[in-house]
Amino acid sequence: MTRALRRLLKYRHLEIIDALVRHRSLTRASQGLGVSQPALTRALREIETLIGERLFDRHPRGLAPTAAGMALAEFARQALSDVSQLEATLDHASSAQAPPVTLGALPVAAAGLLPVIVGRLQELQPKLGMTLVEGRTEDLLARLDLGEVDLILGRLYPPALADGFHRTVLYAEPISLLVRAGHPLLQQEQPSPSDLARHIMVLPTFSQRVALDIAGFLQAIGVEPKASNLASTSISFIREMVLQTDAIAVMPRLMVAGDLARGQVRAIDLHCPMPARPAGIITNPRRGLTSGAEILIRTLRATISEMAGSGLVDII
Repeated sequence: MTRALRRLLKYRHLEIIDALVRHRSLTRASQGLGVSQPALTRALREIETLIGERLFDRHPRGLAPTAAGMALAEFARQALSDVSQLEATLDHASSAQAPPVTLGALPVAAAGLLPVIVGRLQELQPKLGMTLVEGRTEDLLARLDLGEVDLILGRLYPPALADGFHRTVLYAEPISLLVRAGHPLLQQEQPSPSDLARHIMVLPTFSQRVALDIAGFLQAIGVEPKASNLASTSISFIREMVLQTDAIAVMPRLMVAGDLARGQVRAIDLHCPMPARPAGIITNPRRGLTSGAEILIRTLRATISEMAGSGLVDII
């Protein structure tokens, strides 16, 4: 069957399909697009006629995209992302100002590095715009592939399959035992597993991978899990538990880099080697780097070097 998609498929059609697949509901999609539900229904029928395929199955709970619908939605998302990127490039083409950067960051990097990096950028490049997208590795890689983020910052996990992305190691995110300044354990040269076990431990659970790394760390230092340990997805809660009590936080020390720099939190020295947990940046060579992204990477390298000199991060 011959389709005249090059001539008849419009940008608005792509917006409609993208909204319908994201919302899986005519009502929510119409609200997001700012059109009435009857108008959206008519538009969908027009697109299905143009494509020559049913794009959605209607169910009492909403819409389910067909195989053709998903194929068109994937194309639509890529095309919409490309147009958005082109608009940003054209907006800055006639000026010396670098285009804004969209940075994908894993939670540890977002909490520990981004405040310092943003502060440095405001001093050196006050006109550079930046958007932060925090998320899991898998989600951010999908957005990097589509061009929705310019680069990813954080822990570098080996990919299950080759994906064509460039991974550059810049620093390490080792798991540490973190306590408040003045904590009784800091008076001991090398606390034993039984010494550590006397205190409640607070463990972050915002990432399954981080949780697995923490479990391996505790096993390596000979500390058995206890029912009294606390697990939390909230960095703020963990931080307050450390600052206000004798609890021990078990997590990458970069997450409380500011408190370590101010001397409010200390890391217990176990006098034994631990896995480095390499971290850095992931870029997409198929799309290249904007001048804004290159500025961000230079700033990131300088920030990491400075923090390493203060003992806040490790350089591999």
